[in-house]
Amino acid sequence: MIYKYQNKEIDLTKVKRLYPAALIELDGEMAEMSLEWIEMNEDKVHLHNYILVFDFTLPDEEQITKTVLKFQTKDELIKIMTEVAQFFNE
Repeated sequence: MIYKYQNKEIDLTKVKRLYPAALIELDGEMAEMSLEWIEMNEDKVHLHNYILVFDFTLPDEEQITKTVLKFQTKDELIKIMTEVAQFFNE
């Protein structure tokens, strides 16, 4: 199952974890935070993008392997999450 988005092709059969997050800047550092966290702290940090993370990392691997799709709005993120979820329900 290959999901295509813009110039990326993602093999969904190899995804180990799929999760939404927010990419934020706090004190000059970039970090991924949960959507719940950003809603509670949005006045304290600078939100760069909403992201959908396709994590391919096996449990015992040290090197993290992932693909990240970036979105300007939460609505865009939810739209693509819904689209991707349909592949897993087939």
